[in-house]
Order: sequence, then C-alpha cells, then structure tokens
Amino acid sequence: MASIIKLINTALTGLNPRQKEVITARFGLAGGEGETLAAIGERMHITRERVRQIENGAVTLAKANIQKSPETAALVESIKKFIAAQGGVSKKAEVVRHAAAIAPGIKENHIDFLAEASGAFNLYREDEAFQPFYYVTDKDLKNARSFVEGWIGFLKGHKEKVFAESYHIQLAGFLKTKSVQTALAENYLSLSKHIAKNPYGDVGLRDWPEINPDTVRDKIYLVLKKHDAPLHFEDIAWHINKAGFDDQKALAPTVHNELIKDRRFVLVGRGLYGLQENGYEPGTAREVIASVLKKHGALPASSVVEHVNRQRFFKPNTVLINLQNKNFFERLPDGRYMIREA
Repeated sequence: MASIIKLINTALTGLNPRQKEVITARFGLAGGEGETLAAIGERMHITRERVRQIENGAVTLAKANIQKSPETAALVESIKKFIAAQGGVSKKAEVVRHAAAIAPGIKENHIDFLAEASGAFNLYREDEAFQPFYYVTDKDLKNARSFVEGWIGFLKGHKEKVFAESYHIQLAGFLKTKSVQTALAENYLSLSKHIAKNPYGDVGLRDWPEINPDTVRDKIYLVLKKHDAPLHFEDIAWHINKAGFDDQKALAPTVHNELIKDRRFVLVGRGLYGLQENGYEPGTAREVIASVLKKHGALPASSVVEHVNRQRFFKPNTVLINLQNKNFFERLPDGRYMIREA
C-alpha cells in the first residue's frame, strides 16, 4: 500500500487552499499538534464559526475522496475491523501499530483525520475518566463505559478484599456476574484513568494511597506494608527512591520526621520502625511488658522476652531489668512474672 502521505493527499484532492489549510491545521497533518478552531480563526482572521463551516465542507469532500480511493478505503476498513475485533474499542497506540503495518508512516493525527472524514469509526477524546481511544459504534462506547464504571463501583466497596485476595481474583469473580470475557474486560479497563498499578505490581483505584501514594507518609506506609518487616528510617527512604513513585526524592531526615508524627508507625529499635497493624506496640519497655502480661497472663522471663521481641527490638537484659521493677511486676514462686495488682 502507498505511504500515508500519499493517501492523505488523495483524500484532500479537490479541496480549495483555505479548506486544505483548515484541515491540515485542525488535525496536525503537517506535523505537530492539531489546533483549535479559535487558534485557526485568529491566524486566518475569521470567526471560530467560519472555521467550523470550512472544516465541515472539507470533511464532506474528503469523505467522498476516501470512498473513491480503493487503497484509502481499504485502510479505513482494516482499521475499523481491527477495532471491532477488540470489542469495538481500542487504545490509540494499538490502532496505530496495526495501521502502520499497512500504511507506513501513519500516526495518530492521520487516523484521527480518517475517523472524522470517513465516519467508519470514531475518536473518543481524552477526559478525566478515560485515555483517548477509538470506537466503532455508540453501542460499543456505551458497553465499555458501563463495564468500567461498574468495576470502579465494585472496587470502591471491596478495597480490603482486593489487597487480601488480589485484584485479579476479584476481577475474575466480577466477570462471572457480567458474562464478559477476560480479554475484553482488560481491554475496556486499559482505557480507564481510574485504574492504576503501583511500582510493586498492585492494581487498584488511582486515588487509593496504596496504589498512588501522594504524601511521604503514604509512601512510608506502602514500603513497610510490602516489606512486612521493620526497617531503619534510612532504608525506608532508600526504598521509596528505588520504587520511583514520582520525581520527588525522599530524604532520610524527612522520612524520620514523618515516622515520628504518625501513630501507624512504631519505633521498635534504634532507628527501626514497623507498622502498628502488624502487632508492633508503641511505648516504653515497661509498657510493652505490661501489655504482653495482660494479654497472655503470667509468664516465665524467657517467654516475656520472646513475646516482647515480637513487638519491639529490646535487648534481653533491658526486658529482664524492667521485670525486676517491683512497683509494676511481681515474681511468682514458680518463677513466672505477672503485673502487680494496684
């Protein structure tokens, strides 16, 4: 097949200079980004509405040219069939890859023009919810949007299950209720801006801090959550920078300050912090010992040390010395320790 430049020139055959100028500018056919009606009107010293009228006339002529050109019509039909095979919607990049194998040099702006001029398929322009993509019919668009919105609604009410049982397990269960094949569902969801993946491979809603951590505290939490073990604050900063959540570099002093301020994080040793939700208890050695004895009842010293060190990294002697404080702990005849009654 001929190059895309030749095909586009064929589609523009018969347009007057003003029509060619408007179409070329609107779709960026000469390279670069497409221009707005207002920008073109200002440059050509005509109204925005007049630019629209010129564009509409040019598109009508281009459509007739495309229909009369076997090569251009074949390219348009091939693109349409490709999009239809994806479930009626497809990301721009995938359509460009398909079309490039047929018409060398083709780019998004060329396909945008062919969509508008031929009417064989449509362009969905980028908005807050979706990436730009192509679709064949309004029904295809409705199906895609409906599925994505339904899945997002499901995720909002099942966040804990998504992280406990995995995103993909939850999606598989959701698909059974919708009679939608996995490949089609994934194609639909690839268009959404609300679905994202964090550097650890977890998938979920973009506004979840576990997926898209915005603050230093959220990044600290995710690092500790993924490592499932206490880390030194300098190591936490290193892991944040390694993950590459964004362009902001995490500094160890900043990380340390945030660790101190948030009750989710517990100092478990010299510079070491763990998550309170993982069973690490805040407080002094005496307070942690008291918590252990309150939970487990009287225990021998070795067991107290063992239980305490599951929550905090104290030296054994630190625990043993604290157990000798008779104002708080009592040693029973069998050698076990318990909290002294007030």
